[in-house]
Amino acid sequence: MARANDWTGKILALLKGGNTGAAIAQIKVAPTVKDLKALKAAMIVERLSGRWRDVDEAVDANLALLSAPRLHRAP
Repeated sequence: MARANDWTGKILALLKGGNTGAAIAQIKVAPTVKDLKALKAAMIVERLSGRWRDVDEAVDANLALLSAPRLHRAP
């Protein structure tokens, strides 16, 4: 049985520790849209949303990138 992915918890720990640069780097390589949505919801619950504008922008930008259909398909 596969272990639950705790990606969101790890990113929240980075943010609470003040390491926004590392959090943004991890957000840019987020595994799935589901993980990014969970992070955004967790940030709202933890009252971290709006605290760092660059982190909020990174989450929104990468949500848009991962949600968009691919521009091309491999043959």
